[in-house]
Amino acid sequence: MIIDVHAHAGPWFFATDVGAAELNLTLMDRYGIDRQIVSASEAVTYDMVSGNRWMAEVLRVHPRLLGYVVVNPNDVAAGARELEKYLPTGRFVGVKVHTTYPGQTLLSKAIQDTMALAAEAGLPVLVHTWDESVLGLVDVLERHPDLRVIAGHMGGPAWRTAVEAACRTDRLYLEPCCSITDAGRYRYALDRVPLEQMLFGTDSTLVDPAIALGVVADAGLSDNEYDHVMWRNAARLFGLGTDAA
Repeated sequence: MIIDVHAHAGPWFFATDVGAAELNLTLMDRYGIDRQIVSASEAVTYDMVSGNRWMAEVLRVHPRLLGYVVVNPNDVAAGARELEKYLPTGRFVGVKVHTTYPGQTLLSKAIQDTMALAAEAGLPVLVHTWDESVLGLVDVLERHPDLRVIAGHMGGPAWRTAVEAACRTDRLYLEPCCSITDAGRYRYALDRVPLEQMLFGTDSTLVDPAIALGVVADAGLSDNEYDHVMWRNAARLFGLGTDAA
């Protein structure tokens, strides 16, 4: 079984010929991915309200997909209304927060307020991490005892710092999708971070899942590591049970 915890659906500003989740499902079938947790690319890059609304319609007809409610940190009040609107559907299981597109640093007050909102909702947060500021998530988690955070891209070029951060708190999770494909990166994390905090993500459809799968293959996972990384940890984190497929 494979659960992909970092994916997107819908057109990108550089590629608009992407249908309503057809590409997601095609890639899932190609690579043997059973479930995928997705955010609307429109919500991430442009309009969270319109994008989340589109995502809700997609999730209604595609049971293999589950959703992140995207919250733009520039308008946390509107984000709270989005959560109130979509959580009762049962099809959204987390919160997605980007930093680059909204023009916010990872540790800005706006991002902090968004994290607090997610903690109050009791949902895991997938947040874009791409520099040394990923270490600051340790302090964020200390301030919010009920918060659980996935460091998207495992810190990008700051992956060693992301590993250090995940070793300091048991509520920070790492997933490997990234255009930084340094050899041994994921094995380095696996040898240091508690296994229960390691996840699998692809960044599909922005990036072909083959890249993340190659990163995992490079790590030489044992059978036990594979089960935890590829589905078991995600099933526990998102409350999917063992019948997630």
